[in-house]
Amino acid sequence: MTRIPVTASLAIDEAEIAVSFILGSGPGGQNVNKVATAAQLRFDVRGSPSLPEEVKQRVEALAGRRVTREGIIVMTARRFRSQERNRQDAVERLVALIRDAAEEPTRRRKTKPSRTQRERRLEAKAHRSGLKKSRNLPYE
Repeated sequence: MTRIPVTASLAIDEAEIAVSFILGSGPGGQNVNKVATAAQLRFDVRGSPSLPEEVKQRVEALAGRRVTREGIIVMTARRFRSQERNRQDAVERLVALIRDAAEEPTRRRKTKPSRTQRERRLEAKAHRSGLKKSRNLPYE
């Protein structure tokens, strides 16, 4: 069993990834109609023993439409002419996705605007209001 490194402390087993090949559009000329070169990668996020629970949740959120209802990520790679390059591309994209999810997002600190910022905002509103009032024609 080969392990694919994601981060310094995180790796996934190659056995967790299922790759099949399908006919795909893209480069290849007439060959594209005869040989299944596009790689379709499937990775069961929810069933993966390699990923911690919080990383699994972030991966599913980041993957978006690529996740099925069962929690399986489906990625299709058809950029290259050969099966091996497309397989490699799909695995690299999966690893990049998991790497992004492994980084814990920084929490936003709530801040209040300073007094000068509030005053400046009110001055800008008053100035704008004055400009608009000066455009009106006086009624007699």
